Amino acid sequence: MPPFSVLHVCMGNICRSPMAEHMLNMAFTRRLTGAAAVAEELIYSHSAGTGGWHAGEKMNPPAAREIKRRGGDASSFEARKLRSDHIDAADLILTATADQHEYVLALRPDAAARSFVLAEFGRLLATVSDDDLPPAGTTPEEVYARGIAIVAAVDAARAGAEPLPTDDLDDPWGRGDAAFVRIADEIEATVDPLAARLLPRP
Repeated sequence: MPPFSVLHVCMGNICRSPMAEHMLNMAFTRRLTGAAAVAEELIYSHSAGTGGWHAGEKMNPPAAREIKRRGGDASSFEARKLRSDHIDAADLILTATADQHEYVLALRPDAAARSFVLAEFGRLLATVSDDDLPPAGTTPEEVYARGIAIVAAVDAARAGAEPLPTDDLDDPWGRGDAAFVRIADEIEATVDPLAARLLPRP
């Protein structure tokens, strides 16, 4: 059973999407404290950019500093350009903006039901009842089944509506550490609840 795969997408893959990648992994790992399961077996949080200008580069320094400040380690990260096969293999695609969501769907129209703007997903996730989801557990099979059900439930809650303008995540590039703190907080507002729904604590 593969881990539940979450693909984060932004423009250059050095700020917003790698922050979201790391922050979802961090949130999920925190929920496994004391459990025998290993996060990498349960969830694959990864990222890519719609452009390839920064391919092979490290995370933007203020983004990396913010990840470190929150307890993570971005030292091994390398940016990459989004490819169609990344989309094909993902169970959930979360983009920083509506423009990037459209880019994903231009590459793979069949990904529409599992592709969302990040804040749109978080907003709709709050409307999903646990009664609509399979029982939670710490096996790969249980986490995967719950993840697939969450995506389907959020897509049903969307009911074909477009993202709101306020769902877009501002690009903090070149704007200093305070902007990265704010964007990280906005990312956290979606990835922490997602981790909590995938793996509720007893």
